[in-house]
This record gives sequence, C-alpha cells and structure tokens, in this order.
Amino acid sequence: MVNMQNPPQTELISLEISGSGCHLKLNREDKYNAFNVQMITELCEILQWTAQRSAGALDSLVDENGEKFLRTLVISGAGRHFCAGADINMMRDAGANSAEENRADSERLDRLFNGLWSHPCFTIAAVQGVALGGGAGLIACCDHVIANNDIKIALSEAKLGILPAVIGPYVYRRVGSACFRRLAMTAGRIDGEEALRIGFVEKLVDDEQQMISQVDKIIDEVLTTGPCAVTLAKELTLEFDRFTDSDEELRNWTLNFTSKMRASNEGQEGLSSFLDKRSANWKPDSE
Repeated sequence: MVNMQNPPQTELISLEISGSGCHLKLNREDKYNAFNVQMITELCEILQWTAQRSAGALDSLVDENGEKFLRTLVISGAGRHFCAGADINMMRDAGANSAEENRADSERLDRLFNGLWSHPCFTIAAVQGVALGGGAGLIACCDHVIANNDIKIALSEAKLGILPAVIGPYVYRRVGSACFRRLAMTAGRIDGEEALRIGFVEKLVDDEQQMISQVDKIIDEVLTTGPCAVTLAKELTLEFDRFTDSDEELRNWTLNFTSKMRASNEGQEGLSSFLDKRSANWKPDSE
C-alpha cells in the first residue's frame, strides 16, 4: 500500500488533507498568486504526490492502516485573486533566456497543467478575482469550476505578443474551438456571466460562504460515485477525444471498456449493492 505520510515540503503552496479530500491553496497573496518557477515546481510535486494516493488509481478506499486514500482535490488562491498568471520577473527572464531554457520552462508548465488535467481525483477550482494566462489554464484543467460573480478570466498572452500554446489544449477542450480562438486573439477579460455561458465555469456565487457551500455540495455528489469510475471517466473521455478509427471500432472499444468495468471489484460492488438494496462501500453513509 502507499504511504500517506511525508508530503512534499512547500513554501508557496499549502496542502490540507481531510479524510478523502485534499485542498491546495496558492500562497503568493502579495503577488496575486502569480506563477514563478518555485510555485510551478511545488505544484507539480504536490499533484504527483496526491495522484499516487488516489483511491481511483489504486482501486482501494483505505491503506493498510485504515487511512483514506484521496478522492477529491480542491485548488484555490489566497487573497483577492485566484492567479494572475506568470510573475513579471518570470516573463522578464523568458525574454533573456535561450531557446533551450525557454523550452525547459515550457516543459515545466506542461507538466503542471497535464498533471492537473489528468489527475485521478475529481478536481474542483474555487476561483475569485482574476484568473489570467496560466491562471485560466489551471481552471480549464479542473473537472468543476466554482467562481465568484466578480471573476475576470483572460487568455492574456497575446498582449505580450505570444500565444497560450501550453494551456491551449486544455482551454480548447473546455470551451471549444471558436471560443478558444476568439479568447486567444482578443486576449481580453471576460466576466462571470460570459464565463458561465461558454462553459469556462460551472457555477457562480456571491460570496465566500456560498463558495464553501457549493464546493461541499459537489464533493458530496462525487462521493456517491465509485472512485475508479471517476478516474476512468477521464480515460474514457480522452479516448473519445483522440479516436480516429471507424465508428464500429469505437463501439467495440466501448463494449470492451464496459465489460472491464462490470467485472472490476468496484463494478461488482456497485451491482451487488444495488441488488441488495444497500449503500455501496464507497458511499459515506455506508461507513
């Protein structure tokens, strides 16, 4: 079994674990939680550490000591703003870096965004203030986004003569081709109403108390579903995204996928609990 102890040591990211839930908070409040190399590195390490402790990835609810493995991950930002994108010093350094150094920086960012997008837990962004550039990339990578009504989101890179290429695949998947192209070209800020309309966020709230309530509500909903089903839903979606063979081959693939799930420990538990008219072992009320 995986040891739940010894999480990565961090200065700019806080990690709180309670039961099967974990909460990451960006902690550069004085810089509007803007990215620097240290913050990106710390996020990468925490995402990897929590992914290795996911109930869905491990096909187990608890470790050998009865400690719960992780099923949900919430990411938020300290202070007035969620994340203002890249730190000004990081952007200044990029202008002086060699092509190889800029490639290494981009690879670090790619590791961050892909680590969040492919994380085996159900991921939730709780967003206030601005989410610019890489901040918009973070929320695009999450499974569910709850934002304050005053949210401002922008793919702001074109203002600097560059483009949101590293975050692009994730924003594209979230809002679609036409919206991604428009947001990348204009680089302007959109408000909460438009973010909700185009699918950048799932829910708008008025204040912090409503935010907490909505986060708790979606977590409660997720905990009624099988953790492996949550994790494998991401694999299923990715296969749909990139499938290039015939329709018949896709249908056959889904038949095999369904058969595998039904035969799994979780699938058998779900079917048995339904027939026995009891709660499945992953539901909180079964404990």
